Amino acid sequence: MNRIVSISGKLKYIGLLGLPMFFSDAPIWKYLWLFWLFAFVEIFASLSIFVQSLQQLIAIPYIYLSHGFRLPDQNNYQPAIRYSLPFSGEWTAVNGGPDKETSHSWSILTQRYAYDFLILDDSGQSCSGDKTLLPNYYCYGREVLAPADGVVVEAIDKYPDSRTYGNGSVDHAAKDIRGNYIVIRHAAKEYSLMAHLLPHSIKVQAGRQVKRGEPIAQCGNSGNTTEPHIHFQIQDGQSFLASAGLPISFEGIETKPAENYAKFDPRPVYEQKERDTSTIQRGSCVGNMESSM
Repeated sequence: MNRIVSISGKLKYIGLLGLPMFFSDAPIWKYLWLFWLFAFVEIFASLSIFVQSLQQLIAIPYIYLSHGFRLPDQNNYQPAIRYSLPFSGEWTAVNGGPDKETSHSWSILTQRYAYDFLILDDSGQSCSGDKTLLPNYYCYGREVLAPADGVVVEAIDKYPDSRTYGNGSVDHAAKDIRGNYIVIRHAAKEYSLMAHLLPHSIKVQAGRQVKRGEPIAQCGNSGNTTEPHIHFQIQDGQSFLASAGLPISFEGIETKPAENYAKFDPRPVYEQKERDTSTIQRGSCVGNMESSM
């Protein structure tokens, strides 16, 4: 299926050759324009993900309106909680940061301040051996920890791991962007979300109180993901679609540049401002200080 979708995704661009149909009646241009129909193969192959993505786009005006066009940011938001990292040991932030340049998804408001974490070795690799085998990824199966005290409000564990192809493509069979996930309420308007969790690894249910550093699941590859990692974000409501993402203030963490990060990700890495350890940005190797847990 992925191969068919990949081929269809390339064929649709042949439709660009049909643009002269707006200026000429020659049939050839109309036939070429029909190649855009291959785009529907992509849509129907990932219909659930497409619908969720569309819902996220539709929710953008609502989020702006509900916040009076003044979304939370580093300058105007005072966090109720300072968070620990949702894992033990050293991991690397490969997506995310406190500003537009480093943001996970600046235009997707719920995920504006989200992070993706995985484990890289000293050579900048996230796995050893065959990249199509999930157990070869260093973070696969590692424990996911509660980032602060709170109450679980959602714990969904019904999706299989998605396949990984080792080339940056996603498994179009995924049914939910998040895959298996947990949402914890930490304060009146602060909720954490941890996604892409290992099937059958979630240890908590809705209504359960958890403590900072408590094991709650394991890292997997469920959902819309190219390889195993933890997606972590803080939002001001329970809804994944209609909440505003919140800038995350960390405490008790250590951060340093990840070695050979450019071999994993060619995007630019920005220097950490004044060695601020309350925030994290892409390209940082991070971990909790033992005393903070």
